Amino acid sequence: MLKRLGQVVLIVGICGLGGCTGFKPLYGTSGSSGSVATDISAISVDEQHTRVGQIVRNELLDGSRPGQVRFALKLQVTEKAIDVATLSTTLGSRRRIALTAHYELIDLTTGKSVTSGDSFSNVEFNLINQPVADLQAADDARGRAGRELGQDLRLRIATSLSAARG
Repeated sequence: MLKRLGQVVLIVGICGLGGCTGFKPLYGTSGSSGSVATDISAISVDEQHTRVGQIVRNELLDGSRPGQVRFALKLQVTEKAIDVATLSTTLGSRRRIALTAHYELIDLTTGKSVTSGDSFSNVEFNLINQPVADLQAADDARGRAGRELGQDLRLRIATSLSAARG
């Protein structure tokens, strides 16, 4: 009896999923108009003048194929180092790299803004009062934060481009 009930629930669940026609993959194709992946490859990202800005830009451009540019991404990345906790003078402390980015994606054919917004990434690391290790820890945290921020921006832009396609 219980086995039969489980089978009925499974069949009803599968039939219910057939009605989910509104779902479409983010990077799937939509007929002759191309795909979000093609649109992302057609984005030009402003040159950045800070190391962390370059990390974010590289993450956004990673995997892109050079081709015809259709969109321009204006990107402004700021970095702040914040003391989180001081354990004692001999044990070291904990810091946070806080990155924020303001972005605006512009369609070059119309000159209109497709999307804009803000994003952030926070990564913490330990300082152990060893100069070389502390520099390496800060650099690693900065790199992780930059990659996280770039991935978040890519997802936000892809979502906006997908929604614009309808």
